[in-house]
Amino acid sequence: MSGLENCKPMNTWFKKLDTRPIVISGPSIVESEEQLLNTARELKKVDQVKIFRAGVWKPQTATKTYGDRGLDILQWLNQVKQETGLLTMVEVASPKHVEMCLRHNVDILWIGARTSSNPFSVQELASAMQGMSVPVMVKNPINPDINLWIEALETINKAGISRLAAIHRGFYPFEKTRLRNIPKWEIPIELKSRFHNLPIICDPSHIAGANKYVQEMAQKAMDLNMDGLMIDSHFNTADVIRDQDQLTPADLDLIVRSLVCRLPSVDDITENRLEKYRDQIDSVDSQLIELLAQRMNIVEGIGEYKAEKNMTILQLQRWEKVREKGVELGKSLGLSEPFLTQLLRMIHKEAILKQNEVMNRK
Repeated sequence: MSGLENCKPMNTWFKKLDTRPIVISGPSIVESEEQLLNTARELKKVDQVKIFRAGVWKPQTATKTYGDRGLDILQWLNQVKQETGLLTMVEVASPKHVEMCLRHNVDILWIGARTSSNPFSVQELASAMQGMSVPVMVKNPINPDINLWIEALETINKAGISRLAAIHRGFYPFEKTRLRNIPKWEIPIELKSRFHNLPIICDPSHIAGANKYVQEMAQKAMDLNMDGLMIDSHFNTADVIRDQDQLTPADLDLIVRSLVCRLPSVDDITENRLEKYRDQIDSVDSQLIELLAQRMNIVEGIGEYKAEKNMTILQLQRWEKVREKGVELGKSLGLSEPFLTQLLRMIHKEAILKQNEVMNRK
């Protein structure tokens, strides 16, 4: 059995973490002392914000601009703690980052998606944390690999870290979508089903990309009974240098207050399990529909090419190859041949109609 089963529930980490949802917020990138302190002061007014996060070292940020400010920022974070009483949280990507954070009394560390994707980097961080009592949160890898995510969590756990949490921030899409990252909710659901005691925080800012989708993603996370939210904020969004899509603390407060927290019923475990299955189906269905839409976009291009070359729409040999390959793959995955044949015929019929529409445009 994995040691992750022994992770401590998040509401036992600190006395201050006794409400739901726990909200972690702060600037994506620390730009100045004024920006950091003013954002923290405003976030202190938001009841649900218990942890102040700050992007001290950002992989995509030019070293020339921010690379030598780490020591200054950590000192500013101490001032944040003194003024507001908020807990502080910083992303670490190297043993040096860990050492500097612990030396400057940072309360919580988190490991980013790029770092969690590299087992060698995670092991280096785990070695640097060996024997420490600091809480650690691990973001999902950039690609949807649940085993890689679990491996990163287990590596940190084996270093003696029992106050451990996962952060779901979505996965890089292969195609452009309305969201910055594909949520693939079934992956954090599966993680929770394997490790019931492991807290999972959702990062709707990274999933959404645009502020207009943050509330939708945050509500979905609450519907899935996640333990909290991690949302980017900036006291003056009109003056943001990088990562313009950040909420003001006031807007964050409105979103948090509007969330409906549907707590699971202790007396109806079966129904709660059913809802998890339904959420998984909803997530997969959304992906199926998006993929079908992408397929039809390609079909439209094929129709335009055939019209240009004066070719017939129906290509029987091609259709037979598509059907045979699809049935063969589906059967190997446990799907029935009649179902696959009917499904592929419906998709092919829609593709024929789409090409016909394209070729007969005036």
